[in-house]
Amino acid sequence: MRLALALCLLAGPLHAWEFSADPLCTLSHATEEAAVVVTHDPAIPEYAITITRAGAPWPEGPVFAIRFDGPHGLTISTTRHSLGAGGRALTVTDRGFGNVLDGLQFNDTATALLGGAAVPFPLEGAAEPVARFRACAAAPVA
Repeated sequence: MRLALALCLLAGPLHAWEFSADPLCTLSHATEEAAVVVTHDPAIPEYAITITRAGAPWPEGPVFAIRFDGPHGLTISTTRHSLGAGGRALTVTDRGFGNVLDGLQFNDTATALLGGAAVPFPLEGAAEPVARFRACAAAPVA
């Protein structure tokens, strides 16, 4: 489902950061280069980030990183990433995403890094949707 949403975002016009609570807590953004979708499923509980490139597939690489540049800059990395959709969609899942959400909410730009690829995306307008995502992720499930 995350992949389908990411592909739909790539097919549409560029848009601002958006939050949705149905059917999962979802934060999304698309540029000409890539679509970013962050989800939280409180039933599992699990977070996921999928970055789907519009053109070339992601290169293979042992370490995926996201560098956040701005007032609260940081770089986070993992070896627990997977590729799908012919190598164009990169996904990382975990039970905690505090550093990812902090990076998205409190910085100016983010750059996804794998192999020799560097895919930047702006964070302008992300703070309020990220705050809504955090509130959704913290809400109890009925």
